[in-house]
Amino acid sequence: MGVSRTAYYRYQRGQTYQLTPKKEVNKALVERVFREHKRRYGSRRIVSQLQDEGHQLGRQQVRTLMKAADLQPIQPKSFVPRTTDSTHNKGYWPNLLLDLSFPVAPNLVWVSDITYLPLANGEWAYLGAWMDLYSRRVVSWRVDDNMEDALVIVPLRAALQVRQPASGLIVHSDRGGQYVSNELRELVSLWRIRPSMSRADDPYDNAFAESFWSRLKAELLEGGCFLSVDDARTEVFEYIECYYNRVRKHSSLGYKSPEQFENEYHT
Repeated sequence: MGVSRTAYYRYQRGQTYQLTPKKEVNKALVERVFREHKRRYGSRRIVSQLQDEGHQLGRQQVRTLMKAADLQPIQPKSFVPRTTDSTHNKGYWPNLLLDLSFPVAPNLVWVSDITYLPLANGEWAYLGAWMDLYSRRVVSWRVDDNMEDALVIVPLRAALQVRQPASGLIVHSDRGGQYVSNELRELVSLWRIRPSMSRADDPYDNAFAESFWSRLKAELLEGGCFLSVDDARTEVFEYIECYYNRVRKHSSLGYKSPEQFENEYHT
């Protein structure tokens, strides 16, 4: 008959690898969510999304259906933080996060970092961003073809103007020279913010920002590159503003998006 003895006896007991009509419907639901999120969701986030839509599927069900449909989510590489070249002789801010509890509201702590974005011509674009540590929302960002001070100063100024934080906001970064520029010092004085820096040779102090880069590059590039600086700017805008902040569920936020998490705080 062309089947193994084990398979025959399973068939005799009513066991089969064929999905029932109900499971076929659920499989289609799982595949839809998987496609909508461009392979960025694993079983936990798919379960949360389907439950939001009123479909009561458990994680084991979803994992089984994903396996049946051969759905493999994107897996970012293991997060290994890098050490910033801090030999700029501009001085350093103290690390204010060491003895601070995790923020319980937006606009108490923002963290920042800079990363490289590969281009098709073998050169690089650069992305600087500021993230609210409470909600993981990227409050502002900038893509450019250089790593001059404006890469972090321009988005910081924009975020301050839009979000209007109370005095005392902590802005934390690594020990890069961009974060001790004259323009940043002016913002510190004008907005009464409190600058903070990671300890020397301890990149884990700024792990939240660097971990975000790992996720962004895995979900946006998958080992590829951007065509140009303008292409990088367009793709990063779509990812951060249209997807990451508004849609993407974060396990650390109870499977809510940063925007949803902040809205629930304010309401």
